[in-house]
Amino acid sequence: MADTRTKEQRHRIMQAVRSENTRPEWEVRRLLHSLGYRYRLHRKDLPGKPDLVFPSRRKAIFVHGCFWHAHSCRYGRPPKSRLDYWLPKLHQNKKRDSQKSAQLETLGWDVLIIWQCETKDMDNLAVKLRDFLDDGSNTAKSYKTPMDRKGGGPRPIGIDLFAGA
Repeated sequence: MADTRTKEQRHRIMQAVRSENTRPEWEVRRLLHSLGYRYRLHRKDLPGKPDLVFPSRRKAIFVHGCFWHAHSCRYGRPPKSRLDYWLPKLHQNKKRDSQKSAQLETLGWDVLIIWQCETKDMDNLAVKLRDFLDDGSNTAKSYKTPMDRKGGGPRPIGIDLFAGA
């Protein structure tokens, strides 16, 4: 089947496709922020440049578009035209994804893949994200009051804070 667009139209369409700050990524970021999690974006020093990084927990999240990363859902179907172009391209994307995840895991990072289709059910996604981030390893402490924090609260009596200054 031949392409139904002109070369210029196809160029404009493909040029508009983003690799960062996609709608599914924004939805995951908003959800995580509303759940109280803070993260870093697109760390270039990590393999695969994960979409969301939690350095203190050593956890990374990739938000994949179902089409571009050949997910096995209804959104991940290959196009009907130019299969000789698309099938190797999508296969290479999947291969690169698994290599980058393996590299991160070798460096001691936990990796989670969120698929575009999973952002349709935010309740299930919230459970999945909490399970991944709060699995008991390297979780950040939550302090209720400043008194709970190390070094918080009143100073012990008898200590001269300016001794030796």
